[in-house]
Amino acid sequence: MLLSPSRCIILLLLVNSVYSGRVLRKIKERVRKIQYEKAKKNVLMSAVNGHKPICEVRDGKIHQPLDHFDSQNDETFPQRFLVNEAYWERPHGPVFLFIGGEGPISEFDVLAGHHVDMAEEHGALLVALEHRFYGESINKDGLETENLGDLSSQQALADIAEFHQYISDRFDLSDKNTWISFGGSYAGALSAWLRGKFPHLVYGAVASSAPVKAKLDYSAFNKVVGLSLADEDVGGSAKCLGDIWEAFAAVEAALFAGNATEVGKDFGCCETPEDLEDQIELMQSLADIVMGTVAYNEEGGILTIEELCDIMTNETETFYSETEAYERLIKLVQIDRATGEEPCLDVSHKQTIKDLSDTNLDSAYNGERQWYYQTCTEFGFFQTCEDTSCPFSRMLTLQAQTDLCPEVFNIPQHSLPGHIAFTNKYYGGDHPDTDRVLYVNGDIDPWHELSVLEEDLDKEDKDMTILIEGTAHCADMNPDGVADRPALKQARKAIERKVAKWLKEAAWKLVG
Repeated sequence: MLLSPSRCIILLLLVNSVYSGRVLRKIKERVRKIQYEKAKKNVLMSAVNGHKPICEVRDGKIHQPLDHFDSQNDETFPQRFLVNEAYWERPHGPVFLFIGGEGPISEFDVLAGHHVDMAEEHGALLVALEHRFYGESINKDGLETENLGDLSSQQALADIAEFHQYISDRFDLSDKNTWISFGGSYAGALSAWLRGKFPHLVYGAVASSAPVKAKLDYSAFNKVVGLSLADEDVGGSAKCLGDIWEAFAAVEAALFAGNATEVGKDFGCCETPEDLEDQIELMQSLADIVMGTVAYNEEGGILTIEELCDIMTNETETFYSETEAYERLIKLVQIDRATGEEPCLDVSHKQTIKDLSDTNLDSAYNGERQWYYQTCTEFGFFQTCEDTSCPFSRMLTLQAQTDLCPEVFNIPQHSLPGHIAFTNKYYGGDHPDTDRVLYVNGDIDPWHELSVLEEDLDKEDKDMTILIEGTAHCADMNPDGVADRPALKQARKAIERKVAKWLKEAAWKLVG
């Protein structure tokens, strides 16, 4: 099909991050808006400096098989993609593929970001593909439970393979056009897996903050959160971590003492958390605020770790001496609610079930239902707090989080370990059968422990790893910023060198 010009509407920049509770999802949306403003400014400045205007971006849709692995099934779905030809050096310039993850793609995925800067340097054609069942890439009945069976990472990789052929035909590409894939978070894992499963399609892959290892009980997420809160290099301290632990213990104690009404008023809950399920929702929401701060530290979040710790360790204000940490946690929640313009803190478990069960396509854009389905069927990633290293509430159990799988999708809890085991067997876990993949992670990112952190020196075209000190989730994917840490700037330079090396190697192999 023909591409159509973009409407020149500025859409939100996709923030790549798998998420847990509803508050963390809202934090993700706020960060997305902040990054949108930054991207908009960068694009406008680029236009002023003589670069190609926004309208160079074209979008289109192709009809993909709903099930690539069933030749008897002729059903299709529309899949959205974007193309930016502004920097492409025809006819043999490389192709930089931006892979969409658990949310919609936007024009900025081919207009802004570190991969776009590299595309300009190397004369690359920029393309982005939206993930099936997210954004606009879904049929009208796609969110119905019986139809979610066609939502999987395996199908998504097959989509990319079909898209590769489509773009190759559309732009008359050949072996001289070297493809490099890019992705962050879940899409970073897809970028790595694409190289592993379809090595003939992409010469190299950059996988940023990529959790390639599926994990049912991902308690290590909150272990990293705790370590980051105690890290003085990013504004944390041992006292900050201790005060957060103390605050959550105080909330727990108040609930167990039967003071749910008072706790509900203190934290501005929309309703009193009388039932255990609602109390768990409250504890998850409180934890989400801290988890989101760590995950997006210095990348556009409402607070940085340093600012959060200033609030939690502030001894200059007068609090009731026996409940200082509890009172500071109340203040932290008040700041979060005020910034997000939330009238109250929703702690209703029934509302969570209702939101996740919503099959209206208007809900497809936030991706919450689709992603929770994938956690139940493929990845797990349940961020629990039953480990002693967790600074939050022990009420955040694996049982509480996996209860949603049968409640919402009729997926038995006992089937989950088998799903996770299959994913790791299929892709290789944190020892995937890949080469020429660059795994990039930040050491305060709670997701980095599920990525590849060590290089396999026995491989001829070995993978490369970069662990960036003091850096959060997918930070390397953004363009250089004035306030960026030196380690982050150095990491981007290393990525640039690796991509340039891949492109030279590919050219040499064609000559040879």
